[in-house]
Amino acid sequence: MDLDALHRLNAGWPAARDNYKIMVLLVDDQPLVGQAIRLALASQPHINFHYCSRAEEALAVAELTKPTVILQDLVMPGVDGLALVHQYRTNPATADIPIVVLSSTEDPAIKRAAFAAGVNDYMVKVPDTIELVARIEYHSRFYISLQQRDAAFQALQESQQKLQEINLELLRLTNTDGLTGIANRRYFDDYLEAEWRRAKRERAEISMLLIDVDNFKGYNDTYGHVAGDELLRRIAAAIQAVCKRPADLAARFGGEEFALILPRTTAGGVALLGEIVRHSVAELAISHAAASTSDRVTVSGGGATLIPIEGEVPARLIELADSRLYRAKNQGKNRMVMVD
Repeated sequence: MDLDALHRLNAGWPAARDNYKIMVLLVDDQPLVGQAIRLALASQPHINFHYCSRAEEALAVAELTKPTVILQDLVMPGVDGLALVHQYRTNPATADIPIVVLSSTEDPAIKRAAFAAGVNDYMVKVPDTIELVARIEYHSRFYISLQQRDAAFQALQESQQKLQEINLELLRLTNTDGLTGIANRRYFDDYLEAEWRRAKRERAEISMLLIDVDNFKGYNDTYGHVAGDELLRRIAAAIQAVCKRPADLAARFGGEEFALILPRTTAGGVALLGEIVRHSVAELAISHAAASTSDRVTVSGGGATLIPIEGEVPARLIELADSRLYRAKNQGKNRMVMVD
């Protein structure tokens, strides 16, 4: 690439100089070459310069200084120049840094070997200052653009991940009861509708259990609303613990009422789960001095099982469970009713 072409490519670079410093690392065992390059770049305030005279230290120095371009001799004591290029290219920290060979010869065979090893450019030392600066700017600009692209891509990935996490959290909050931490009524309605359609397609059973805290108003009046809220949280946790399958859903139905949606569950299955819930709440052994049937907090429930048919709606399942919950209350509370 000729010098005029380099200047044209670098035309847009000065605007970015204030934000991105060029760092040149020169690796050459001849101090006179190092001094000449340093002097050539002294009038370029946007270019930082670092000199390494020992080839065996070059890789470590490159990792430390993070150059935007490496100027390097090929003939140095201790380490073969092409072998050093290979070290750069196989090290993640330096693999993409542009390498410009400064050689004392224009031997075509040496040039071919250098480019085959992974160098980006080849100059005979000591080059003209204008050409040297132009090539340094050209290769540094490319490398910095590559770094910016990678950083932008990483930032985009992180922002997308963060956005996904925020959206998931918003969805969770939208579907979750703020007091108890289980599903809210809105999500319950949506979930019941979806599972009802599935059961209808598959001609499968779907069951529901409605649960109500016995004498909850008396508990609130006796122990206060803060204690009442804590009671609801503990009962919600006990009900949630009954859900062993991914498809089972525990939800706060309203006030002191809770609900379980149990896809592919028989009438016998929902009756068993109802008793498990009742015993789990009893085992909490929460005192209730105002209760009419026990000195501990208890729950009552009503269950229903249907195979949806054409013309039926999910509300039918709720109606059946609710009517049986009402019967459980009338029969003395602290019980589960599964049939009319």
